[in-house]
Amino acid sequence: MPVGGRSHIRIARPSRDLAAAERFWVEGLGLDVVWRHDAEGVAPGEHALLMVGWPDADWHLELVHEPAALVEPRPTEEDLLVIYADEEVPQDLVARLEAHGGKRVQSPNPYWNEWGVTIEDPDGYRLVLCMRGWSNS
Repeated sequence: MPVGGRSHIRIARPSRDLAAAERFWVEGLGLDVVWRHDAEGVAPGEHALLMVGWPDADWHLELVHEPAALVEPRPTEEDLLVIYADEEVPQDLVARLEAHGGKRVQSPNPYWNEWGVTIEDPDGYRLVLCMRGWSNS
């Protein structure tokens, strides 16, 4: 089957400020820049983008910014990217995310407050670092 459990996943979102997003996701969380298309020289209808992820992951996050036709991010409290750490969430990681533009928030879902830490990125989307493990099998 051409689509399955090893198919790569791209999560795409608009961003107000790719530099701020990069500080959060790369310098804060520790993701790598997978691909970048800068806004300089971008023609109308084209967009700047930043793709970030871990080299060995089967997913990456694409952040898009089109200066000529800005799409405002519209995250809700339930738009979550959850990373299962399978161990205690390091407080130095939380501090680093906050130092790089993140804001620690309480989740409306008590499960995430009990089992993890929720941090808003500079565009208001939520990252949950969960101390539990996860397996689909």
